[in-house]
Amino acid sequence: MDNLNFKNFEEAGQAILKFLSQRFGFKLWMITRTEGDDWIVLLSEDNGYDVKPGQVFRWADSFCSHMVQNNAPRIAPHSPDVQIYTDAPINKLVTIKAYIGQPLLREDGSLFGTLCAIDPEPQTKVLIEDAPLFDLIAKVLSYTIQAELRAAEHVRKAERFEMEALSDSMTGLFNRRAWDRLINLEEERCKRYGHPTALIMIDLNDLKITNDTLGHAAGDELIQKAALTLKDIVRSNDIVARLGGDEFAVMSIETNLENAKKLVLRIQTGFAEANLSAAMGLAMRNPAYGLSAAIVEADEKMYHDKVLIKSTINN
Repeated sequence: MDNLNFKNFEEAGQAILKFLSQRFGFKLWMITRTEGDDWIVLLSEDNGYDVKPGQVFRWADSFCSHMVQNNAPRIAPHSPDVQIYTDAPINKLVTIKAYIGQPLLREDGSLFGTLCAIDPEPQTKVLIEDAPLFDLIAKVLSYTIQAELRAAEHVRKAERFEMEALSDSMTGLFNRRAWDRLINLEEERCKRYGHPTALIMIDLNDLKITNDTLGHAAGDELIQKAALTLKDIVRSNDIVARLGGDEFAVMSIETNLENAKKLVLRIQTGFAEANLSAAMGLAMRNPAYGLSAAIVEADEKMYHDKVLIKSTINN
């Protein structure tokens, strides 16, 4: 850690992991994020376990899930001595004989993730004397992460202001070009911070019929009504775009599956009240595959929903 001019959390975190590895050994050091039942590796210093950033494990299987609840010690030089660690399912995946863990907290005190280390061999009990150092490093990391997350929100706002030039002339929503660029920018943040993101793909059902029977002016009004309805329903930090024709998309950031489903329900209710019919598909970003895969999944679900709606109407 000779050079302390770090550009971001990623550089600082990696330097800290390297320092800890050199100072204390251990084959694997990680900075992780917990999200639901996912335990997401944000950064790693690996010398034997082949664990890389972006990998996802089950949170409930980990030693850390017990450590953060104070059900087991934060430092276990010989982890088999701790029964709750011996019983942890992660032991079936990798060999662990020593463990260090520290919670990383958000500003409100809730859990963000963990700083942790494991080794396949028992370690000296002298480690316990360094508990204040591990605690201090975890607090510094927690502060750094939250400061950068606040800065990231300002960056998002600047990006959206810049993208306003790339708006759909009919609806004022972001167009496909802006959508693609915003997706790429958000994917980089998702990789760095591990936050959950939901993608909702929406396709209006009645545009062609409206155009054919009432004219294109009526079809334009239908598109504009859908856009206004979406704007009124989504959160201020959600991204809404018109991808072309009767296709719309929503990217909801820092949203878990439960809240994403509630958002879909609000959109469905809002559309019904506005006398709009649409097929919708929802997918969550999987840390192992990214936003592009989530878009494909949401699009496929939207298509299946459209087929189901047509089948219901025809019957």
